[in-house]
Amino acid sequence: MKKIWGTAHIRKSIIVTLLLILVYKLLASVPVPGVNTALLDLYIQQFQSNQQLAFFGALMGGGLEQYSIILMGLAPYINATIVIQLLGVVIPSLESLKKEGEQGQKKLNNYGRYLTVPLAFAQSYGMILLLNTLFNIQIIDTSNFMGAVLPAMITITAGTMILLWLGDLITESGIGNGTSIVIFAGILANVPQYFVNYISQGLYIPLIALVALTILVIYIIVRFTEGHRRIPLVYTRTGRDERSYFPIRINQAGMVPIIFAASLVTFPSIIGQVLVQRAGGQAREIGEFLVSHFSMNNPSWWFIGVYFLLIIGFSYFYVAITFNTDDVAENIQKRGGYIPGIRPGKETSEYLTKVSNRLNLFGGVFLAIIAVFPYIVTNLNNQFGFFPAPNGGMIDLVIPGASLIIAVAVILEIIRRIDTDLKSFNYRKFY
Repeated sequence: MKKIWGTAHIRKSIIVTLLLILVYKLLASVPVPGVNTALLDLYIQQFQSNQQLAFFGALMGGGLEQYSIILMGLAPYINATIVIQLLGVVIPSLESLKKEGEQGQKKLNNYGRYLTVPLAFAQSYGMILLLNTLFNIQIIDTSNFMGAVLPAMITITAGTMILLWLGDLITESGIGNGTSIVIFAGILANVPQYFVNYISQGLYIPLIALVALTILVIYIIVRFTEGHRRIPLVYTRTGRDERSYFPIRINQAGMVPIIFAASLVTFPSIIGQVLVQRAGGQAREIGEFLVSHFSMNNPSWWFIGVYFLLIIGFSYFYVAITFNTDDVAENIQKRGGYIPGIRPGKETSEYLTKVSNRLNLFGGVFLAIIAVFPYIVTNLNNQFGFFPAPNGGMIDLVIPGASLIIAVAVILEIIRRIDTDLKSFNYRKFY
């Protein structure tokens, strides 16, 4: 730690990152113009008891709970990035940009930013309507579109772009990827309240057990995140063989399958809540069924099973789109390389696909287990009553399993960045 703080460049990067995170937290406390302040406390109270929104609030950056100007967080940008990646499969010009290296990736990132603006504007309107409907309160008066809704939509869109700009500043002058660090800060913001909930109710033994379990899960996530299969390669150059390897990660899809699956598996519950509040007769009965079977607050085995399978399915779907084994095999062949025992070209592509699918099974199951763990524990505890949950809610790790994967990835990235900067500093100092 002394060596890290004693290096001027690293010290400056840490200070810049902390200051920008402070700016982000200040933005998260500024409410959207037009909010009914008399209902804001009621909204916050109801929000904290809704596991679906609490989960998405953490993933989006933590501005949803306070109905702040960064209400949407970085969700529109994440969605735009995923859309650009998916379009790269069907639009040849986008696919060719992927092969142009750093310059091509820079153009794709810019396209993602351009797409973020209309997505944020459209999603802000949907979120305003959704929150009003879910909590059955007019937190923003939707009957006054020009005077209340439109200014709120413009402000929320601007908040997303400001947050994206802060992320870029962290990437350029701070430590690590700015977008990831902003999401990481939103995740950590909920940790103090977690301890308060358990300590205030005297649940010390469950708290100690969950803290210990969180540490164990962090260790497992680190092993899986860093784990990869080394595919041996041989390059024939200047009359001699050079050996290398091509790494394929166990968790190739990252957090994307969980985000996709969570969006789909919670959608029936949201629709159900709308039907229960607004409909009658058979439609209301359907709504009650959806709420009772697909609610994060009271997860059923239906919810857990569907969520588990969706994560595995989206893992295969996302990797199939982003990992083009034909291109990898072609690049290996162009460089004069081959996999021992495998012919270059088509056989190499088929072999890489086979290895990728096997690893993806382990990676998908790993993601699914981490994601559904709190729901399984909560369900079992509701049935057998092992120990009381805080406020009668969910039993979860200190940081929810899905968010913990992001947190671990960000911490590992920061450690690598600091280690690289230290080695660079020592190299310059030596010479």
